[in-house]
Order: sequence, then structure tokens, then C-alpha cells
Amino acid sequence: MNTAEHLIGQAEADATAIVDVDRSYTYAWLRGDVARRANLLRARGLAPGDRVALVGSNGSGWVSSYLAILAAGMVAVPMASTLPPDEVVARAEWVGAAATFLGGSECRQLRDRVTSWLPMTADSSIADEEPEFAEVATGQDAVLAFTSGTTGRPRVVRQTHDNLQANTESILGYLPLDRWERVLVVLPFSYVFGASLLHTHLKVGATLVLQPNAVFPQQIVERMSAQRCTGFAGVPSTFAILLRNSSFGTQRLPDLRLIQQAGGKLAPAMLRELIHAQPQARVFVMYGQTEATARLSHLPPEDLDRKLGSIGRGIPGVTLRVAGEGGRDVTPGEVGEILARGRNISPGYLDDEAETARRMPGGELHTGDMATVDSEGYIYVVDRREDFIKSWGLRIASQDVEAVASQLTELVAVAVVGVPDDAAGERVEMVAVKREGSSLTQEQVLAHCRGQLAKHMVPSVVHFVSLIPLNSNGKVSKSAVRDLCIALAADG
Repeated sequence: MNTAEHLIGQAEADATAIVDVDRSYTYAWLRGDVARRANLLRARGLAPGDRVALVGSNGSGWVSSYLAILAAGMVAVPMASTLPPDEVVARAEWVGAAATFLGGSECRQLRDRVTSWLPMTADSSIADEEPEFAEVATGQDAVLAFTSGTTGRPRVVRQTHDNLQANTESILGYLPLDRWERVLVVLPFSYVFGASLLHTHLKVGATLVLQPNAVFPQQIVERMSAQRCTGFAGVPSTFAILLRNSSFGTQRLPDLRLIQQAGGKLAPAMLRELIHAQPQARVFVMYGQTEATARLSHLPPEDLDRKLGSIGRGIPGVTLRVAGEGGRDVTPGEVGEILARGRNISPGYLDDEAETARRMPGGELHTGDMATVDSEGYIYVVDRREDFIKSWGLRIASQDVEAVASQLTELVAVAVVGVPDDAAGERVEMVAVKREGSSLTQEQVLAHCRGQLAKHMVPSVVHFVSLIPLNSNGKVSKSAVRDLCIALAADG
């Protein structure tokens, strides 16, 4: 089945699909706008299999443009709206985009630089029309998703119609979603976590409330309250700023019943704060990757207390294991790499057979995340393979240091990296953002770390900054943090 039909083919026409900044849109409008845009693509001579880029912020026009591409049997290529114009042009040329949907501000910068641009702006006066859904093969590409990296040539993950539908059904197999849900969306739809919110809520005929600006956390809380949102999802940086720089932990939000956290490990201290911030809401901790079309595992709310820090076990339809040397499953306490199988696993990277063979041999995804497993099969991520710090011949998990520092409630966010050092190989350095008005000092942070960490794990320095470098998905960019530490050291 075509994924667009799978998602919106059965929703009730008069139900609200999207609450945008200025108005609401029904599923009838959404299907009509999808039909109009799909016909526009066909009128420009595009055919099934052609690639169409999307560059713009979340909005009703983004949603209908994306679905129109899928409905026409074409391949959507979402790009973050925060990318520099030159990077957008380079990526569009690399994947061979035959057309590009552009948001309002992106039109001004890119309309003369991309092939066959189309406006993403929504038209509120759409006639009642049903889209024509192109027939697609099970393994046909639906989306080309860029990985987070922006240095050099990033990899592009192929996501098929079957991948998208399988992962959507898997998520709905454990998340209690129905048509009455109203989820507040701050994550970009160009990011697989944001896309999974789009897919699952459309599939059940629910409502997506779009929050255009995630910079001011109090605005998020106020919109959540005003729109009586029942759901919210975020990455660790989202919850860090909400918990420690807004009223999220003190203001009652009685309608909020379901919170999703993924996109990296939320420090246990902050996870406890999240659980207690809105006690009426159930918190689902999840884990996934772009190569898995979004989700791989989840930790049910009822397991949060006894399995704090775990990513849980594989979601329905996904088999996870932690493998050590030679591919054997590790025993409890041993560290190995998380491997995954399932219909949601991508068939590979675009035009990169070597990397596909390395990361997905025999269809089993090698995630690059190092983890342990307990006697009940619950998985605990230790760190990304490339984020381990090697100092004085010892291996340090950056997340262990971050977890201790995050116990200090005056810190909104922390990131720990290894910085090249002639004597140690790498020295441990920390970058941290303080709560507004905090007088916390570097020595107080270091003293706290010394009280709970082995000597070789204690950072050599703490750099206080106003913002920690994030990628376009709101996740901490460890490479950018490392560069920042080096630059700060050079400045003295």
C-alpha cells in the first residue's frame, strides 16, 4: 500500500488534523491539499520514483507537501530548515532532486538556486477532492533521510514504504494513541523522531498541534496548556530546558497524559524530574536510529523506577541483541554493540554499498551504540562508540560523567568530550549551561564530580556557555562541542 493512503486514507473527514499557528485544518482539507499538490507535481512532468526535496519549518503546508510526494509514488527528501543555503543546494544536487518544495523564508534564499521549486505555503481554500494514490512496490523507496552529520558528505538512509508502515504499526503496538490525542510538536518533521510523531498520529486520526518556536520554553508550556494537549515528545535538550528554565515542573497540565522521550539518553536525575514534573502523565523512554526508520526499543512507564537508565527492550516486530566479539550475545554486565533486525530496518545507504555492507550485513543493523544487558533482557546504553574518551589508557563513557553533573539542578545542560592531550591522549572537558540567575562556580561542579567519580573521570575544566552546540534535530553535537573546547582553550 502507498504510505500516504496508509496514513490518511481512513481518517474522519471533519476531524482536526493540524493546528497551525493561525488556524486549524481538517483531514478533509488535508486530503484535498495532498490531491492538489500531487497533481501539481505530475503536471510538471515528474513521475513515480522521482525525488522531491522539502525545505521548510513545520507547518500544514509541509505535511501536505510530504504526503503529496508519497501519494504520487515519488521519493521525499526532507532537509532541515536550519541548513545553510549552500548545503541545501549541494544535497539537492547530490540526490538528484527533480523539484523542491520551499517554505516562505526558504523561497527568498533558494528559489533561484534549486530545480523546479514549488511553494510550501498552505492554501486554506482547497476544494473537496480525494487524492489518487500511486501503486508502489513493497520495497520501493519512500524517503531519503540524511543522517545528522554536516561535515563532509553525510550519508543518506533509504526508507521504503514498507519500512515506514512497519515502524508506524510497531509504535502503535505499544503507545496508547487514539483519534482524541492532541500532541504538541516541537521536533522538526525532517527528523525521524518528528516524522514518527507525524506518521503515528495521522494513522490514528489524531491532531498535531504545531509549535513553531522551541527557543522559548515557557511558550511551549503555555501553548500546551492553551491547546489542552494530551501528548508531548522531545529529545534530552528539550526536556532539560523545560525542566530547568520554565514552569513545566510546577504548572499543572491536567490534559497531558503521555510523554515520549528519545533522541539520546536523558540523564537519570533529569528523568526523575520529568516523571515528577507531571505525575499524571505516563513517560515512555524510547531508542531508535534513522537507519531503523525511527524506533527500535521502548521502556514502559511501569518499568521506569526499577529500570531507570534503560532503553527497555525491542518494540513489536523488532529483535534487539547486544553482541560482543565474534558476534556472540553478551552476558549481563558485559559491554557490546546493539544489533537490530526487523521490517523497519533500512535496506541501506544511497549509492554506498560499502557502508551498507558494514552497517547492515545480512540485514542486521549495527547501531554503533555500546550497551550492557541485564538478566531480564533490558538494555542499557553506555555510550556511542565514537564518544568514548580514552584518557591515560582508560576508557571513559562520556554519558557517565554527564549523568553525575546533571544531578546539579542549577545546570540546564551539560556535554562531556575528550580533547586531544599530549600527555593523557585525551583529557576530559565539560561544557555546561547554567540556570538563569545561577551563581554556580566551576569549582563547585568539579567538587561534585570528585565526590562521585573516579579520579581519571573528573573533568579537567568546566566551560560555562550560553548554549551547547546542537545539530538540526536538537541533539548535542559532540564534534562541535569538542571544537568549542579546543577554541576556548586557544583563547585562554
